[in-house]
Amino acid sequence: MTNATTSMASDQVKRGLKTRHVSMIALGGCIGTGLFVASGSAISTAGPGGALAAYVAMGLMVYFLMTSLGEMATNMPISGSFAAYSAKYVDPALGFAMGWNYWFNWAITVAVDISTAALVMKFWLPGVPSWIWSAVALAVVFIINALAVQAFGETEFWMSLIKVVTIFIFLAVGLMTIVGIMGGHATGLGNFTYKKAPFVGGFPAILSVFVVAGFSFQGTELVGITAGESEDPAHSVPKAINSVFWRIILFYILAIFVIAAVLPYTSKDLLGSSASDIAISPFTLVFQRAGLAAAASVMNAVILTSVISAANSGMYASTRMLYSLSKEGYAPRLFERTGKNGIPYPALFATTIVAALTFISSIAGPEIYMWLVAASGLTGFIAWFGIALSHYRFRRAFIKQGHKLSELSYHAKWFPVGPILALALCVAVIVGQDPQSFFSGNWEQVLVTYISVPLVLILYIGYKIKKHTKLIPLSEVDVSPVHRDGTLKENK
Repeated sequence: MTNATTSMASDQVKRGLKTRHVSMIALGGCIGTGLFVASGSAISTAGPGGALAAYVAMGLMVYFLMTSLGEMATNMPISGSFAAYSAKYVDPALGFAMGWNYWFNWAITVAVDISTAALVMKFWLPGVPSWIWSAVALAVVFIINALAVQAFGETEFWMSLIKVVTIFIFLAVGLMTIVGIMGGHATGLGNFTYKKAPFVGGFPAILSVFVVAGFSFQGTELVGITAGESEDPAHSVPKAINSVFWRIILFYILAIFVIAAVLPYTSKDLLGSSASDIAISPFTLVFQRAGLAAAASVMNAVILTSVISAANSGMYASTRMLYSLSKEGYAPRLFERTGKNGIPYPALFATTIVAALTFISSIAGPEIYMWLVAASGLTGFIAWFGIALSHYRFRRAFIKQGHKLSELSYHAKWFPVGPILALALCVAVIVGQDPQSFFSGNWEQVLVTYISVPLVLILYIGYKIKKHTKLIPLSEVDVSPVHRDGTLKENK
């Protein structure tokens, strides 16, 4: 990155996202199948107490990450923020690796989500070939992203609102079931002390649930990417971060509390972990326990909304990351071109093609598809690691160069505890993915699980060798903010 002023001529995205869009995107980004379906497996694995402990700890880590991201995003609100921050505050090679890693992850995730959409549709129309629904889902997501960014923001706002309303209804029904107003008799809190509850399997089980909880929360970092197209990032980003933390804790912790109270951890129905398990989604089961007959069909519609929302967000995130990589000189200049409406169409087409090819590989070559999905598995945690590291160095450089916190429009509290804790938990979650494979010597499974890590290292080391980059000294880190119109101030 250079310190020169960035031109605001052509080939720029437009700031069209309102504060309500950014807030709801940040909130809805982490509410999906991880909560609606996989939360049951977390309770089954670690018991009600273990699941709650894991989600509380992961929620705190996500809060610290969000505040770290907020401090950098309000100072430098640009699309593809993670790569830019890593390059600007740590090492250009890290920015290169983080950017390509993140783009790859979301392009693959779009393919996974459109495949999942087909599974969800089978609930209603089992006779229609899956590839038709996947093609329809990909076309819908492409069209939304090809329109102005306001279309993306408005679509995400309403789909996220559906998820939030569903959780509120679920919490109300669940609490009424616990006290006996619905469902015939009160379930009370007996399931929290049933057999080995509340903690089942000890610390190893809680660590494994950390992984489930981490995947559930992934998507919260999208607020950093939306900052580049927010009408007022200095106001909308802090508001989104401050409100989302409490809502996430409220939704996740209360939802898991309700599920654990109504359903014992020994229930086989809690073992489902994918969208194909909608009939045994803990949300569906709790609604049915309360006597709501149409629960499965309603929850299926909500989960379909979640899946489309995830694919939509994935397409947006990967498109903006590829655009940003091009702006920074890490990708061909073709991808920085935008239409008159500010949409980076070459980046959008490239991402759509990769997603389509990945989906085709799921049919033509299942093994290739498995490796692609595995390669994107840990990317979210790696991105979080990069955010925490970038913020740690940004703040240290900011203070070292004689600046005061009062100069920042938003500053993260609990520094340096926040980013250090986030770094430690990210490493713990990455290592804790599948330690048994290491101990048993199952190296193929180790490679499948951890392949994201060597891929990032190859990108990082390769760029470092080619460009002879170095860790930027704190005194030389460019901490200059971005003007309201998007141009960079020159360092004085």
